[in-house]
Amino acid sequence: MLPRQRLQQRILAPTNCTRILTVSRNFSISSARASGLIRRHGALRLRTQMITNSYPASASLFSTYTPLRKQKGQGFFDENVEPLSEEETKANAENKIAEEKEVSQAKSSSSESSSGNAGQGAPEGPDSKGSAAGGASSGSGSDGSGDGGKRGRKPGDRALAKPVVPEIYPQVMAIPIAKRPLFPGFYKAITIKDPNVAAAITEMIKRGQPYVGAFLFKDENADDDVIHDANDVYDVGVFAQITSAFPMNATGGEGTSLTAILYPHRRIRLSELIPPRAADASKGTATAEPTPEPIPKPAEEASPKGDVVASFEESAVTPKPDAAQKQYEPTSFLKKYPVSLVNVENLAEEPYDPKSQVIKAVTNEIVNVFKEVASMNSLFRDQISTFSMSQSTGNVMSEPAKLADFAAAVSAGEPAELQEVLSSLNVEERMHKALLVLKKEHVNAQLQSKITKDVESKITKRQREYWLMEQMKGIRRELGIESDGKDKLVERFKEKADKLAMPEAVRKVFDDELNKLAHLEPAASEFNVTRNYLDWLTQIPWGQRSAENFGIQNAMKVLDEDHYGLKDVKDRILEFIAVGKLRGTVEGKILCFVGPPGVGKTSIGKSIARALNREYYRFSVGGLTDVAEIKGHRRTYVGALPGRVIQALKKCKTENPLILIDEIDKIGRGYQGDPSSALLELLDPEQNSSFLDHYMDVPVDLSKVLFVCTANMTDTIPRPLLDRMEVIRLSGYVSDEKMAIAERYLAPQAQDLAGLKDVDVNVTKDAIEELIKSYCRESGVRNLKKQIEKVYRKSALKIVQDLGEEALPESEALADEGKAALEESEQKKDDAEKDVAAATEATPEETTEKPRVALKVPESVHVVIDKNNLKDYVGPPVFTSDRLYDVTPAGVTMGLAWTQLGGAAMYIESILQAALTSNTRPSLEITGNLKQVMKESSQIAYSFAKSMMAKQFPDNQFFEHAKIHVHVPEGAVQKDGPSAGITMATSLLSLALDAPVGPTIAMTGELTLTGKVLRIGGLREKTVAARRAGCKMIIFPEDNMSDWLELPENIKEGIEGRPASWYSEVFELIFPGLDRQKANQCRVAKDKKSDSESKDDSE
Repeated sequence: MLPRQRLQQRILAPTNCTRILTVSRNFSISSARASGLIRRHGALRLRTQMITNSYPASASLFSTYTPLRKQKGQGFFDENVEPLSEEETKANAENKIAEEKEVSQAKSSSSESSSGNAGQGAPEGPDSKGSAAGGASSGSGSDGSGDGGKRGRKPGDRALAKPVVPEIYPQVMAIPIAKRPLFPGFYKAITIKDPNVAAAITEMIKRGQPYVGAFLFKDENADDDVIHDANDVYDVGVFAQITSAFPMNATGGEGTSLTAILYPHRRIRLSELIPPRAADASKGTATAEPTPEPIPKPAEEASPKGDVVASFEESAVTPKPDAAQKQYEPTSFLKKYPVSLVNVENLAEEPYDPKSQVIKAVTNEIVNVFKEVASMNSLFRDQISTFSMSQSTGNVMSEPAKLADFAAAVSAGEPAELQEVLSSLNVEERMHKALLVLKKEHVNAQLQSKITKDVESKITKRQREYWLMEQMKGIRRELGIESDGKDKLVERFKEKADKLAMPEAVRKVFDDELNKLAHLEPAASEFNVTRNYLDWLTQIPWGQRSAENFGIQNAMKVLDEDHYGLKDVKDRILEFIAVGKLRGTVEGKILCFVGPPGVGKTSIGKSIARALNREYYRFSVGGLTDVAEIKGHRRTYVGALPGRVIQALKKCKTENPLILIDEIDKIGRGYQGDPSSALLELLDPEQNSSFLDHYMDVPVDLSKVLFVCTANMTDTIPRPLLDRMEVIRLSGYVSDEKMAIAERYLAPQAQDLAGLKDVDVNVTKDAIEELIKSYCRESGVRNLKKQIEKVYRKSALKIVQDLGEEALPESEALADEGKAALEESEQKKDDAEKDVAAATEATPEETTEKPRVALKVPESVHVVIDKNNLKDYVGPPVFTSDRLYDVTPAGVTMGLAWTQLGGAAMYIESILQAALTSNTRPSLEITGNLKQVMKESSQIAYSFAKSMMAKQFPDNQFFEHAKIHVHVPEGAVQKDGPSAGITMATSLLSLALDAPVGPTIAMTGELTLTGKVLRIGGLREKTVAARRAGCKMIIFPEDNMSDWLELPENIKEGIEGRPASWYSEVFELIFPGLDRQKANQCRVAKDKKSDSESKDDSE
C-alpha cells in the first residue's frame, strides 16, 4: 500500500518502469521512489495543496493503510481527479512504444515486487536511509525498478515530492514543556534527558513519523520528559514535528540525551492520557504491526473528498479482504517505551469577520508596538524581519491569528499569560491577550533602552574626552608646541629642583633617579614608581622657611586674644620668642601640654603658630598602630606613601612649621610595630636633624620644626619618649576663670552661631555662675560651651515661634539661586515617583553655593536669661550641693583626688559594725572600687592609727575589739593612688576618738607607717576642687609648698593652706581642742557575765 502524500508539483510517471516501488515498514518513501510509481498503460498524477499552517522547511511523510482510513470515513486517495495537461499527454504518447517492448519484463518485475511485499514486514531497502532533518526517508533506488525508471525519463520530467503533515493524528507521544508554551509556526529547541524518550524519538524519526504533542507544565519549576498526570500540564498544546535531532555530548556518563528541534503545526487538546505504567502493562499484549497494503485500485477508493488522486489502468496487486485486516495504530510501536501517550483532538479557530473594525484596530496596534519595540531591541528587529520574509505569512493584516501567535512567541511574558494566548480559539480574544503581553514587553524594552542610554552616555563622555586629549596631543606634537611627554616631565623636574636648596646627598640621589627616568619607557611599571618618587623629592621644601615674627608684644596680644589664663604656657612661648630674637634664629623644640580635656591644649597650638607666623599642621596619633604612618612605606609596596611628617612638610611648604601631634598618650601598638618607638627619633632634638623616612630614603632636617604634643596624662606615655619632651601642665579652670572665658569667648561665639548676632539676647552673669556651679563642674570649659550654645539655640527657637512665619517668611530667606534650586528639586520629586533612579542623584540645577540669606530679627525682640529661668533652657541642675555633708559625723573626712577631668572632693567614711565588748574580735572591711595601691594605703592608715592610739591613748582599746568598715563613695568610679593616706588615718582616728572633723577641712598626702607625710601631685587641681566644695582649709605635704606658692591668688583666695611633714602636725590641726583624758578612757563595754565573775573574785 502506498503512503498518502501531498505533492506540490505533478509527477509524470515514465512508462518504461517495470515494477512498483516497495513501501518500507516505516511508512515513508523518498521523492525518487515517488517518481517511480508507474503503470504500464497510464500515468500517475498527484496533486497537492499546501495547508495554511505549513512551513517552507522540509516535513516528514506520513503513511497509513486503507482500512484505518475507511474507519474514519475517508479513503486513502480521496482527491478529485484532475484532467491531464497537454504536456502529460504528449509524454505518455512518446513512451507508449517503449512500454510495449518491455511488457514481459514489467510483468515479471511486478510479480516479484508483489510477492516481496506480501511475504515480509516491508523493511526499508538497503538503499534507503532515514532523514533526521525532516523525518522522510531518502534513497537512490539502485534495484531494477530504479534503473528502469531512469531510462525513459527526461530531465525536465523530474519532480520532488513535498512531504506533508497528516491532518488527523489521533494519538501522539506527549512531551511536557517548561517555562513557556510553543506556538504554531515557530521553532523551539528542547533537550530530552530521559533515555527512553530519546530512544522513542529516534525510532519515530527512523519510521518517518516524527510527530509529538507538546504541552506546557503548570509548575514553572517542573523538569521531566514524561507526563505522569494529566493535571500536571495544560490541556491545550500543539501538534509538533521533530525537524531534527542531535545527540548531546556525553558528559558525566550521559550519552543518551538529545536536542530536538520542534516545529508546531496546529493546536490540539489533550483528551486522554495513557501514562507510562499503562503503556508498560499493555506491552506484553501488543500485537505485531501489520504489513502495509499495496496500492489498491482507484475505482475502489475514489472519493469526492481528499487531496491526492491516482489513476491506474490495471492493478498490480490484489488487495486483501477487509475482514482479514487487523486494527492498526500508528503509534503502537511506542508502547514498548515508558513514555506518555495521549489521545488528542484538533482545535480549530472560531470563525471571525476579517473586516471587523476591532480586529483591524488591534492588528494595527500590534504592528505599531512591534515597530516601537524593534526600534529599541535589535533581537526583536531580527525576529520581525524573519517573520515578514516568511513565505507562509503573506499579508499580516489578512492573518491576524498568525500575527497574535507571533506576538506571543517572541514576547518574554509569564507562562500563564502565554498559555492563555495559546488556549484562545477566538481570534479577537487571542489578539487582545497577545497585545497585553506585547505591551509588557514594550515597557521592559523602554526601561532597558533607558538604562543602556544612561550607561552609554557616561562611557561616551569619557571616551570623547580621551580621544579629544589624544588628538590635542597629536596636534601639538605635529606643530612642535609640545615635545614628548617623558622629555617634558624630565625638564619639569629639573626646573623644580633648581629652585630648591637640596643638600648635596639629596641632589645626587635626585640626579640618579632622574637619569633612570629618562631611560625608562613610559609603559614600564618602574616608570610610575620613579616619577612618584621624584615628585615627592621635589615637593619637600628644601631650604624654604617662613619669616618668623619675634615680637613679644605681638605674641602676647595673639595669645591673650585666643585664651584666657594659661600663664605657664604663655610664659614658655615668650621665652622661646625671646631666645630667637637674641640669637637671630631658633631651633625646633618639643613641647608637651598635659591637662584634662577641654582646657585648650589643642587650640593653644594653633595660637602659637599664629603668634610665631609659622605654618600649622595637626595630626592625631590616638589609636595609631602602624609605624608606616610615622616613617612611611617602602617604595616597593603598591600605593606606598611617605610618613605624616613628610606629608606635613609638603603641605606647609616650609621647613619650619608647627606640627601638633595630638593624643600622644593614647598611641597604640600592633603587629605592624610600635609607633611610640618610632617617635623617639622624630621627637629627639639630637636625632631629628637627619630624620630618615622609609619612602624618601634620604635624610630630612626636622630640627627647625616646632613640635607640640598634647596628652591627658603622662602615665601611659613611654618613659623614654616622655624624657625627650618638655612637659607643661595645664590644670583646670576655677570659677572665676570660667566666668571670664564664658563672657569673652564662649557667649559671643555661641550667639553668632545661633544667628542672634545683632539680636538683644542677654545671658546674665548670675545665669553663667549657675551654669558653672550646678551644671559644669569639670576642669575644662567644653561642657560649659555646649550649655551656653544650648541656651542660645533655645532662645532662637523661642524667637521664631513667638514672631511666627509672617514676620520671618520663608520666601525672603531664599536667594534667587536658592529659589531656582528649590523649584528644580520639587520638580525632581514629582519625576522621582515615576523614575526611582532619578531620585538618587542631585543635578547641578538643584544645588547652589548660597541658597539662603540671613533674616533680620526685629529690634523689638528682647530676651533675658537669668538664674530664675535658666531651667527652662538647660533643664534641672546636675549638681545640687557642694558637699555631701554639711555637718560631718565622727569617722567621715573629706579628701582631695586628681582625675583626668581635674580635681574632685572625695569623702572617706568609717563606721563601727558591732558594739565594743571584750569578746568581739577586731576586723577591717574596705569597699568603694579601690585599686591595689589605694587598698595598701588603707592598710597602712589602719596600722598607723592602731599604733598611734596605743602610744598616745593606751587605755582606749578601741582597735583591739572594733569591727570597722571603711567606704569611699561613688563606687562606680575606680580609685587609686597613695594620696589618701592621711585622710584614711584621720577617718579611723575620728571614729576611735569619737571626735568629728570640721566639714570645711580637706586634706591630701601620702602616709608612711611611721607617720611621715610624703609629696603628692596635682595640688592645683585639688585646690580648685576644694574651693568648689567650699573648703576653708587644705592640709597638704610640706614638700608641695613650692606648688602652693605658684598657685594664682584667685585660686587660693579664701582658702588657708597648711603644710605638714608628719602626721602629728595633721592631728593637731584637725583635733585642736581634744580632751585627751576623755579620749584615753576605755570604750570597751564589759558584759554581765564577766562583771559577775569579777564580783565573785573580789569577794
